Amino acid sequence: MIPNPTCCSLPWTTPHALLWKCWTTPEHIKQVVVPKPHRVTHCEIDLRVGGRFNTVFSVEGAEMKNEGVWLEIVPDEKLVFTDFDTEGWAPSEDSFMTAIILFEDAPGGGTRYTAIARHRTPESRQSHEDMGFCGGWATVADQLVAYARTLGR
Repeated sequence: MIPNPTCCSLPWTTPHALLWKCWTTPEHIKQVVVPKPHRVTHCEIDLRVGGRFNTVFSVEGAEMKNEGVWLEIVPDEKLVFTDFDTEGWAPSEDSFMTAIILFEDAPGGGTRYTAIARHRTPESRQSHEDMGFCGGWATVADQLVAYARTLGR
């Protein structure tokens, strides 16, 4: 993997537990993991190291499959998943990235949410940036917080 990962980091007053719930529950992640108007049409989460994290996105009418596995899980603090492998540690043909999602204490309370993407090659990193990673993941983060707040009521 190349150094200098792409990342998005933002602070919110939303508690870790609500953001975690959104990232680890299929019916919730379907609401927040891609920027609108795109949507998630299918999601499977087997929340354990080596368990599957599979999503299907509808982007401008085209389906995009994202199949991967969880590499590290620290409840309410950290999620790491990759598409380099699929369930059963089978190598992926079209691997793209490893994602690290951090839920850390923010100064003054709340959560600092950080999404980091690590890529195998400079070309895959550039491709991800060209697709709007920074803006897209910032939008996803905003959607995540807005949706999580509805769960906290």
